[in-house]
Amino acid sequence: MITGNYPNLRLRRNRKQPWIRRLVQENTLSPNDFILPIFLIDGKNKKEKVKSMPDVYRYSINRLSQIIDKALKLKVPMVALFPKTNEKLKNEIGTEALNENNLVCKAIVEIKKRYKNQIGIMCDVALDPYTSHGHDGLIRSNQIINDETIEVLVNQSLLQAEMGCDVLAPSDMMDGRIRKIRNALDKNNFKDVQLLSYAAKYASSFYGPFRDAVG
Repeated sequence: MITGNYPNLRLRRNRKQPWIRRLVQENTLSPNDFILPIFLIDGKNKKEKVKSMPDVYRYSINRLSQIIDKALKLKVPMVALFPKTNEKLKNEIGTEALNENNLVCKAIVEIKKRYKNQIGIMCDVALDPYTSHGHDGLIRSNQIINDETIEVLVNQSLLQAEMGCDVLAPSDMMDGRIRKIRNALDKNNFKDVQLLSYAAKYASSFYGPFRDAVG
């Protein structure tokens, strides 16, 4: 807390020279502080524009190296994977989320095979990329069924961990899912798999474009 009054307190002293501004600045961002989102699409040799985000693309799995190589060169520590699931694979209960051959699972395996632990992999835990209605939860009688949804999310988390995901990021907003996921991971010998909060994502200006990116 700053105390005192002018003229004894002169805050401009801390802004006079570039070196002091660098020394006392509140935050310094470097590549170490960033996670690179990668949007996935099915197929081969594809690089597809995301219309709502200039210079952002969706990549087929066989083209992931062109963006991950750049991330490594810039010393970005982790990538986050988000699928644009084929509409034909979506249904009301998000079955594709539990398919070991879905886009995310195949991407995890490919990245780990090529890069080992040179870069971390974060995966979204949610059903909205896989449900025909676009919600994160199972729906019955026009209501989200919280507890049944959690069981699906736990299985999704275990599958992604089994494939080699390093960090799970539940964005579904179901009550109680963090404890359930953590307990399931620990019970199944995935104690080193981490959980990352999505606490402020809903308030981001990127939320709308993100929804566009994942279809």
